[in-house]
Amino acid sequence: MSGGVDSSVAAAMLAEAGHEVIGLSMQLYDQSEGQTTFGSCCSIDDLHDARRVATHIQIPHYIMNFERQFNEQVVANFVREYAAGRTPLPCAHCNSDLKFATLAERAHGLGADYVATGHYARVEQSAGTGHYQLKRGVDPSKDQAYFLFSLTQAQLAQALFPVGEWTKSAIRDYARARHLPVADKPDSQEICFVPDDDYAGFVGRHLPAGVNRGHIVDEAGHPLATHDGIHRFTVGQRKGLGLAHSPTGQPMYVIALKPADGDVVVGPKTSLERTTLTASGVNWIEGAPETRRRVTAQIRHRHRPADAFVEALENPTRAAVTFDEPQLAITPGQAVVFYDGDVVVGGGWID
Repeated sequence: MSGGVDSSVAAAMLAEAGHEVIGLSMQLYDQSEGQTTFGSCCSIDDLHDARRVATHIQIPHYIMNFERQFNEQVVANFVREYAAGRTPLPCAHCNSDLKFATLAERAHGLGADYVATGHYARVEQSAGTGHYQLKRGVDPSKDQAYFLFSLTQAQLAQALFPVGEWTKSAIRDYARARHLPVADKPDSQEICFVPDDDYAGFVGRHLPAGVNRGHIVDEAGHPLATHDGIHRFTVGQRKGLGLAHSPTGQPMYVIALKPADGDVVVGPKTSLERTTLTASGVNWIEGAPETRRRVTAQIRHRHRPADAFVEALENPTRAAVTFDEPQLAITPGQAVVFYDGDVVVGGGWID
């Protein structure tokens, strides 16, 4: 229970259906010095909201201290990835590594059979194979299955997503009808541990001074300017480069990052187009395909799914993807997720 409307409604729905529900919230940072904000979610006020909801629907509520796990599995990874010239996706690590791996262990300690969250996703069991399938949420504008691609069969077997069959507007209506105290609470948007949305500043404060400084270069390697750190850039970036146009008058985009050399490579938009990628850390939800498989693939959460072939490589935790049409700004560190219709086939981290 994050203190938001979605997880609050999930708890209320399950309690209303007659389940024995226990509310769990995650404390992710040290609040001993009176800090009350931590971005747009995970604050002490959110924990209070979760407790208010639990009291309203008459269920027990516990706060679990996940400070160490959050720092090790999410924040430290975020800093390492940016420093390595990759663009991380901390929400996916938080959802899989904390909300389902660590949280499931704690839930078992309380005698719980399932872990339920407020994600807009669905779980169904295949009638043919008996495997559990992860599916998109019904509301396409809120679907969050993309962030859950790393869930295993064991985790899906004990996962419940009560709001996945509902639209956001219907969830709000449900909350208002039952007088939940968070019915009209705004949704969180930015990454919770970067309250001012300044990712580069956050990473810079966690790195030694001057690390990753270097040059902005063109595709031929010619220096165009200096920069204060690789972590300040991401593939596809156009603004904030401190450059005018190229000699041909075209706008310049970041097309590659080379942390070993400290180079930020820029070029025209056409240089961002790619038809292939490889991914590591791949999770195949129902098992790796034996041959090339037709899928749609998403290279970002808000990316329009694109027709592609995917195949498991010799090491099945790696995969190769070939798109029918060139894709813009395939970004190392982001997740690529494979779908068959609404069903998540699997996903991994773009190399």
